[in-house]
Amino acid sequence: MKIAMLLSGGVDSSVALAELVREEKHQIQAFYLKIWLEDDLQYLGQCPWEEDLQYAQGVCEKLGVPLEIVSLQTAYWDRVVSHSISELKAGRTPSPDILCNQNVKFGAFCDLIDASYDRIATGHYARQRLHNGHQQLLKGVDPIKDQTYFLSRLSRVQLDRAMFPIGHIPKREVRALAAHYDLPTQARPDSQGICFLGKLKFSEFVKAHLGEWPGDIIDVASGRVLGAHKGFWFHTIGQRKGLGLSGGPWFVVQKDPAKNIVYVSSEEGRLQRPQLNFSISSMHWLEEKPDLNRFYTVKIRHGERTTECRLSDLGEGRLQVELGQPDGGIAPGQYAVIYDGDLCLGAGVID
Repeated sequence: MKIAMLLSGGVDSSVALAELVREEKHQIQAFYLKIWLEDDLQYLGQCPWEEDLQYAQGVCEKLGVPLEIVSLQTAYWDRVVSHSISELKAGRTPSPDILCNQNVKFGAFCDLIDASYDRIATGHYARQRLHNGHQQLLKGVDPIKDQTYFLSRLSRVQLDRAMFPIGHIPKREVRALAAHYDLPTQARPDSQGICFLGKLKFSEFVKAHLGEWPGDIIDVASGRVLGAHKGFWFHTIGQRKGLGLSGGPWFVVQKDPAKNIVYVSSEEGRLQRPQLNFSISSMHWLEEKPDLNRFYTVKIRHGERTTECRLSDLGEGRLQVELGQPDGGIAPGQYAVIYDGDLCLGAGVID
């Protein structure tokens, strides 16, 4: 096949490329996607895109694969960043990485390259299975690294063209393969940044676009003011770190955008406020709409944890999700991703 390999300069995409090269049967072109923020907000701190590019170039030289740099700054702003900013301002919690995969890596980039490329490969930890002529999305074998949460809004057309060469490999083996191939990225630490931010702190990005608006942090149980924050948009439901409060632990449980109040609860109080039900809208199905008379599992955020749930139809494209166990971090604006075992069924936006 003719494959477009998206290379980030990290170990995962590097090993994915090496695995494709090892098969010795594909025509491969590597691409490094240059992102908008690296130019526009460079004054906020060091954005290491040049270092990422150097690693990507080193990997391609090692493996004998050509590399092309593609600028997608405008697409990132129009399809990811502007939406994320508006969601933050409305008090919701956006998921930029989901938008990035849907609208840029498998969206704007697909529009840019020609149709001769059979597949677009990435270093995501996810698997695929051909079923009734279409590719299904399955969890990666490493439950901690599984990234199907971030791929859950791909269309069927996008998923059919996608390729995930390391989804069947545990992370520790990926590291071992990087050493085996003697890749320049073998000792490079994993990136924890949001797709379009690189290693820039999220709080700095938010401050640059929304500024600061001092307000109160209030104990939801007693109504007592515990401290101050710099703007509700810096905080998300379920957040524990970075509140600057004593006598905790304290968790963010609610926000009031109109009054600029962040409400928190202690661990004990949080457990007394279980959230067992929530609704989702803008549902996107990768599979046929599931039978609502049985149990599924749901991820409310990226990570290993999945929770048993039941779904019920609220009409007008909305679903009610009833959890088998309470969760204190259900954040409006985030995505709830529905699974049937390892099979990703689709995702909706938490209302």
